[in-house]
Amino acid sequence: MSRPLKRALAAVGGAEPLSELPISLAEPAIGGNEWAYVKDCLDSGWVSSVGSFVDRFEADFATYLGTGHAVATVNGTAALHVALLAAGVAPGDEVLMPSFTFIAPANAVRYAGAWPVFVDADPSTWQMDVGRAVEFLETHCRWSDGELLNPKSGRRIAAILPVHVLGHPVDLGPLLAVAAKFDLPVIEDAAESLGATYRDQYVGRFGRLACFSFNGNKVMTTGGGGMVVTGDPALAARVRYLTTTAKDDADEGIHGQVGFNYRLTNIQAAMGCAQLEQLEGFLAAKRRIAAGYAAALDGVPGLSLMPEEPWAKSAFWLYSIRLDPAVAACDSRELRRRLRESGIDTRSFWQPLHLSPAHTGAEVLGGAVAEWLHREILSLPCSTGLSEAAQQRVIGAVRGSLEP
Repeated sequence: MSRPLKRALAAVGGAEPLSELPISLAEPAIGGNEWAYVKDCLDSGWVSSVGSFVDRFEADFATYLGTGHAVATVNGTAALHVALLAAGVAPGDEVLMPSFTFIAPANAVRYAGAWPVFVDADPSTWQMDVGRAVEFLETHCRWSDGELLNPKSGRRIAAILPVHVLGHPVDLGPLLAVAAKFDLPVIEDAAESLGATYRDQYVGRFGRLACFSFNGNKVMTTGGGGMVVTGDPALAARVRYLTTTAKDDADEGIHGQVGFNYRLTNIQAAMGCAQLEQLEGFLAAKRRIAAGYAAALDGVPGLSLMPEEPWAKSAFWLYSIRLDPAVAACDSRELRRRLRESGIDTRSFWQPLHLSPAHTGAEVLGGAVAEWLHREILSLPCSTGLSEAAQQRVIGAVRGSLEP
């Protein structure tokens, strides 16, 4: 029996009581014009990577962010890959990025033939340690013939790739300043942070390019999909060219270079248009859920709340807590086990990338903070449709496990 059917039956007394139903970590909310727009695609026959909804989704998304241009892609990783290429990242280069993040941006750097330089996390924000990144670029790298070189590896530093992790912005100001000093492109990975703001402007508006993801568990979804945004029309044209197999002459089938079949389908874009119409409601729900957790869990021994800096407005993509194993009644993994037994889905954070076997050999700046954050952070259920009753059940289970 499907979860939605179980819930419907429970509501009329025909199945398990609501208190016994599983609570998912982050389910999509499909409650707007998704059915109507997708049906339009099916009725018209425009179901592939060409169609009116692709153009509409790109235009609406660029308008929402105020970026000027948006190019839809098959997923967020594809968006990162072509953004790096469009920014001039080449084989043998290096790209600064955080260690404390999902593996996709590191993989995209490797797809471009470049190498990541992993930067530790800031213990207060859980984001990329901007001070450490700036110090590395200014004091450990060398300017030579118009290029910034890493003397340790001999490679060119080609870009900075800050990732806005868990919905909270990176402190971009110092990164943008050092990037301007050395003429380095900044490519924002905002996959987890659509709708978050840095100093009252949406993330995605600060870098030369920025990338978003619409995976099923993101703030809004197209089932899969991504977007590259930029204020530079030439970069937008380059991204569009690369994502459509680098086609120079459609009639004759001529391709000037190796491109990629990375375009979003019209069906997915139709979903995106419908989801974007509801985005402000999704963000309001995320903030309401975050406030509920913060109010109920503040003061629990050994538990730290998800941070939000004064200069930021978080999208609170996955509401996460941190457990100090020296103080808390149990560590994050034990709490996850206990909540799972209660039918509550949670998630531990990803392995720090400097420890990943997939990226052995990459340089790391620090790493200790990312490692203890990995051990101590746990993400709690925060679907935009999470009911108050379900959230209270999660809160009760967390407090019951951590309080005497």
